[in-house]
Amino acid sequence: MHLLALCWRSWVLKVMFLSRRQFPEVRTPELLAKLVDVVSSSGGSNRNATTIAAVAGSSSRPAVASSSAPVYEPPMQPVASPSFAVDLSGNVGDEVRYGEHIPTEVHCPTPAGVGDGLFDDPDDDDVEPDMIADESGDDVGTTVPTRAIGGSSSGTQQYPPHFSSLDLDAMRQDDNDLQASGFGARDTEGSAGMNEFQYKVVESDYRRYVGKCSEFGNGCTWLIRLSLRQRKGIWEVKRYNGPHTCLASSISSDHRSLDYHVISTFVMPMVRADAGVNIKVLQNATAAHFGFRPTYRRVWMAKQKAVAVIYGDWDESYNELPRWVLGVQLTMPGTVAVLRTCPVRVGGQVDDSQVYFHRLFWTFPPCIQAFRHCKPLVSIDGTHLYGKYGGTLLVAIAQDGNSNILPVAFALVEGENAESWSFFLSHLREHVTPQLGLLVISDRHNGIKAALEAPDGGWLPPAAYRAFCIRHVAANFALTFKGKDARRLLVNAAYAKTEVEFDYWFDILRSENPAMCDWANRIEYSLWTQHCDEGRRFGHMTTNISECVNSILKGVRNLPVCSLVKATYGRLAELFVRKGREAEAQMGTGQQFSQYLVKCIEANLRTARHFTVTVYDRDNSEYTVAETTPTGSFSLGTYRVSLGSKTCDCGYFQALHFPCPHALACCAYSRLTWQPYVHEVYQLSSVFGVYQMGFAPPIPEGFWPPYAGPTVIPDPSMRRAREGRPRSTRIRTNMDEADPNRPKRCGLCRQPGHTRRSCPQAAGPSGTARNQ
Repeated sequence: MHLLALCWRSWVLKVMFLSRRQFPEVRTPELLAKLVDVVSSSGGSNRNATTIAAVAGSSSRPAVASSSAPVYEPPMQPVASPSFAVDLSGNVGDEVRYGEHIPTEVHCPTPAGVGDGLFDDPDDDDVEPDMIADESGDDVGTTVPTRAIGGSSSGTQQYPPHFSSLDLDAMRQDDNDLQASGFGARDTEGSAGMNEFQYKVVESDYRRYVGKCSEFGNGCTWLIRLSLRQRKGIWEVKRYNGPHTCLASSISSDHRSLDYHVISTFVMPMVRADAGVNIKVLQNATAAHFGFRPTYRRVWMAKQKAVAVIYGDWDESYNELPRWVLGVQLTMPGTVAVLRTCPVRVGGQVDDSQVYFHRLFWTFPPCIQAFRHCKPLVSIDGTHLYGKYGGTLLVAIAQDGNSNILPVAFALVEGENAESWSFFLSHLREHVTPQLGLLVISDRHNGIKAALEAPDGGWLPPAAYRAFCIRHVAANFALTFKGKDARRLLVNAAYAKTEVEFDYWFDILRSENPAMCDWANRIEYSLWTQHCDEGRRFGHMTTNISECVNSILKGVRNLPVCSLVKATYGRLAELFVRKGREAEAQMGTGQQFSQYLVKCIEANLRTARHFTVTVYDRDNSEYTVAETTPTGSFSLGTYRVSLGSKTCDCGYFQALHFPCPHALACCAYSRLTWQPYVHEVYQLSSVFGVYQMGFAPPIPEGFWPPYAGPTVIPDPSMRRAREGRPRSTRIRTNMDEADPNRPKRCGLCRQPGHTRRSCPQAAGPSGTARNQ
């Protein structure tokens, strides 16, 4: 018996080595031998019997990189059956058969007496159902037609699995991998069918994934089934029927399975880097990555979902506002936050447990303190929100002596109307800008006019004065009179600092079309011209809202409301630290005035070299200055200068509140210093005073005081359109046209140096970036 057992072992080893030579693609096999007692038919036992099982080699299998789940390269060519018969002469008794069930990993039947611990989980269900039930065309799962690996953020998509978690492109690197993964060299077209043909998700959960062609059962048999190997942590292609046999004659530019869930996972890193990224940029990036161009609406929804994952849910964000008010007031005592809500009515009855968000005004103590050292003017304007819910962000903007803009107050309202502007301006006047003689620069909105002219608002002269933004005036002018030349003439007339200069440009405008002058004359000159504002503008003719949004509020309009108000705190804290350090460093070097003023004075000194000065009083306060050519051959004009009243016939002295070239020439003639004739706002001590008070580090949300009031929910009427492309609430005018003096930027990525046609983000005909 012992000799028979040895012969049996020798024969099995010979079969194994012959099989290895016949099937070189099979990895090095492992030989498992175990002596067991075999009960004979007579009831006796044979202790010398040996059971030998050949297990396909599982060692050193290279893995294919994946961003979501590890996908391993199959160890051997898929076969219909893992067992095969081999005769002693080395001839293969049964050929390898391709069947319908083709797993990518081969496992032999469990030999008698071998423990289950050497094999896969017993819970893995590898039984293929006889029939897969048909389902509707709705997107059951978030499948994706894979072209390349799409990175996903942690915690965003754990299951169901997606085709994006399988690196099928890497699996098609060579013919061996093609056949090993079920996509033979003859079947490359079938594996590409996931890119080029529409398919449905039949089954999708944390263990299995089944997809089939949308024409399955109607002339096409394409199907793919994947199963999770829990113990190994890999996804395995268990079944693949291909290639497509449907009669699809054309390939759609869109893909039904490329839904906004999949796009959201793909664009997540771009949205995380810049919440204000343009939808068209995301649309072109998605098309270049997946080979299909989704609709604008789908990409917009994907961005909203990505924003919700990163910054919080859109609806729940409204209920976080009351706690944020309590938390920020605990962090920065003196913070002003006024929340207004509306009752919720259900069936004609008021629901006390819920309220609609209506309006919110907020400002911080450093902003209140900063405005005392800024120029005595404030610009107010509104900008639209671009998120899931509409609305308007109202901003009050100040400016320091170094020409740095600074938002000092905010409000979230339902839109620009008389009530919302009255809510904002009343709190602005009460908490931030109580100074007398203040100038308010705004557009010609009727809501602003009604709020400023309210008897109890505190904005009537002489407590405050109003001026129009010339950019908005020119935009309204261009709606009636076409042509950039006419608009340019109106703007030049508005910027004129003297009446003589204003009449010069106005006469040219009248020669073009007398109706243009009639239109301009209907607006009071003190509201839109610089020579009639009595120096209250400090040379500022616009609201600076675009500069404020680009420098401080960029991207916040795309965030949920609570994240938006939190962002204003963080952005302002950063701005105060940066600008405060700059001012402190300049003061440390002994400088007295801001860099903006120093540059202007240096430019004026260079101009003042060709002036002839005549003094007319013994106190050295009244002068005449004659401009001459560099050779001094003839005069270009004569101006009266009064250093005592800080005026000059050129208008610059009283408009900008620092010496003009003529005043500097008078100071040099009389050996006087020009510093006393500069407004105090330009002193570096005032600039530093703007940013002297800093922000406190925010208290973590877990330590905020509890809120026991009703749940704040968004107003359903503010929800953007659920179907179609989201409508823009902005009415575009000629004011939105690009400045011809600024460098042109791409319409997609907004970067200079190229156009939309040559943009690297633009998708080419093949679905890839043109410059790649």
